[in-house]
Amino acid sequence: MVVGDFPIEIDTLVVGAGPGGYVAAIRAAQLGQKVTIVEKDKVGGVCLNVGCIPSKALISASHRYEYAKKSEDMGIKAENVSVDFTKVQEWKVSVIHKLTSGVSSLLKANHVDLVKGEVYFVDQNTARVMDENHSQTYTFKHAIIATGSRPIELPNIKFSKRVMDSTGALNLQEIPKKMVVIGGGYIGTELGSAYASFGTEVIILEGSENILAGFENQMTQIVKKRLSKKGVVIHTKAMVSEVIEQIDGVQVKVNINGNIETIDADYCLVTVGRKPNTDEMGLEKIGILLTDRGLIKIDKQCRTNISNIFAIGDIVEGPPLAHKASYEGKIAAEVISGMNSVIDYYGIPAVCYTDPELATVGYTEGLAREQGIEINVSKFPFQANGRALSLDDTEGFMKLITRKKDNVIIGAQIVGPNASELISELSLAVENCLRAEDVALTIHAHPTLGEITMEAAEVALGHPIHVIK
Repeated sequence: MVVGDFPIEIDTLVVGAGPGGYVAAIRAAQLGQKVTIVEKDKVGGVCLNVGCIPSKALISASHRYEYAKKSEDMGIKAENVSVDFTKVQEWKVSVIHKLTSGVSSLLKANHVDLVKGEVYFVDQNTARVMDENHSQTYTFKHAIIATGSRPIELPNIKFSKRVMDSTGALNLQEIPKKMVVIGGGYIGTELGSAYASFGTEVIILEGSENILAGFENQMTQIVKKRLSKKGVVIHTKAMVSEVIEQIDGVQVKVNINGNIETIDADYCLVTVGRKPNTDEMGLEKIGILLTDRGLIKIDKQCRTNISNIFAIGDIVEGPPLAHKASYEGKIAAEVISGMNSVIDYYGIPAVCYTDPELATVGYTEGLAREQGIEINVSKFPFQANGRALSLDDTEGFMKLITRKKDNVIIGAQIVGPNASELISELSLAVENCLRAEDVALTIHAHPTLGEITMEAAEVALGHPIHVIK
């Protein structure tokens, strides 16, 4: 301990101010805890600063540009449509600033003490917070670790100026003429699609049999069709052996169907997954158990093997979703405050902001059948919806998975416009074990995309109105 470093006593120490950490800190403070939250970088974490929010801002801007160029069917013609990409980036940064400033204000309003620095655990009730200039010791009754994750760097492909992770791709100051994306998961596909909408020639190289693992093939086929219209080339079972950075570009060497090919491009984006930030905190020293992947082991209340220390978000098992981290943060804060809360991932949705969007919640058709559940599968197409037609965006469908014995909705999948918004009603249905009758009898405003949910429920009940049975 540094001389003169008198320990500060608190109830709860939260490590990391991302969507898991700051939500946990606010909820714990609301429940009467004296809370200190420590962040080594920027409030809001990856999601607000270099992830969810900036990527969606960039995607929205790319769609605006694409719509401006391709609305002739509606009688709208625009000449010499151009992109000031510097202005796009400035606008993106303004969105980030509004949100991160808002988070700082929320922490302050809830009397959460925000401290800049890095945390090193001394024992199960003591941690040292360090920055470049000094060190301060804190003693705590409980701690919530919410340090998030970072992009995986491949051993043979190091990040550099033109070999980028997702952060680098989001902060480009120019629209590339040509970009290679290594990894066809949700990050690579989202960003590849966005730059394709801006006019970039995009090549996606995916090592497995299909892009967007985790979503059903009938959904991803529609996304691949739209990507093809944008000029995106997708190679699956493609194994990259080397990326050579040059002065004004990169050379990507890849094995495609047994043939070694070299692809020249301006930039290479590597999105092959993320790794948990569980190193350099002293976790092993205090005996916290980790998996082989470096994830922290927790129970149903987000508690680690050390009873007063909790962990949430990307550093524990499960999909690396911001809303999952926020949900777990609330659970951990409530348990610390004496409530009998437990985590239940059944109703957590997953969304991919491709074009069109993908969304899923609960059981898929395949998973339900694997588990021996007798189900009905009901689909309703966007092309039969008036609002979708008026938006000139009709590709896709909604699918409901209902239990055959009682019509309870146990899952749903959507591919189509605004899938990210539509999935919330179905998440509510899944979480609360609603039946198809409950949704079908709920009056939905017309004309809206939301009517598709009602229509799909009517298909499940066997009396659809706007499709032929």
